[in-house]
Amino acid sequence: MNLRIRFTKTGKIRWTSHRDLARIWERVIRRAGLPVAYSQGFSPRPKVHFGLALSTGHESLAEYLDVDLDPDDPRVPTAADLVALPGRLSAMLPAGIDVTDVVELHGPTTSLQQAVVSCDWTVEIRDVAPEQVGPAIDRLLAADELTVTRQRKGKDVTDDVRPYLLHLAVVGPTEHGTEIEAHLATQPRGLRISELIALLDVGGTEGRVRRLTQWTLLDGARIEPLAGSSGATSAPHATKRAS
Repeated sequence: MNLRIRFTKTGKIRWTSHRDLARIWERVIRRAGLPVAYSQGFSPRPKVHFGLALSTGHESLAEYLDVDLDPDDPRVPTAADLVALPGRLSAMLPAGIDVTDVVELHGPTTSLQQAVVSCDWTVEIRDVAPEQVGPAIDRLLAADELTVTRQRKGKDVTDDVRPYLLHLAVVGPTEHGTEIEAHLATQPRGLRISELIALLDVGGTEGRVRRLTQWTLLDGARIEPLAGSSGATSAPHATKRAS
């Protein structure tokens, strides 16, 4: 049995690194009694697979985790267990991490890192007014090419990132600056939020950044990673306060 878990990461827990988050999840999966499968070899590791890494300091309403279970273990959850699982896991996780859904995956699946093709974001740019950001967005969307220089294997590489900008728009003013919404492609390499702010070239600094949704493709249609998977469960549980 393979499970796909969707969860949030908001509040102070956003400062937890991806590696530390992985350790948290491994401990919680053990505490929950899920019979996770292990890799073979000299140093077996639990078969827990994360999706696209979230930068430290960024929030998310839609993070994903795949867990491979040992099908021969009698503790494999039943359909009723899956319904209760989001609440059970959330109660064991730190404030700000809430499991919002669990589905059972059937048949061969593409890894989350390969399957996700784009993400929706809200991004706050501090100390800049919407009147400054709007024209900068228009300039980026009208461009045929937008280049950034990155380090790859110790060498400077110039990439055209214009294809990654699927949608940009000003949401409005915030207490500290301006919030924008962005729909950014992730394949083959994606565009960092810091690179997007640099391309806008309006000054200011990065404020609150939140990933809203991740998207995959099914027969050319954009769907979120739980859609189309059988065994989906609703997750009506008390949400912990994000501190």
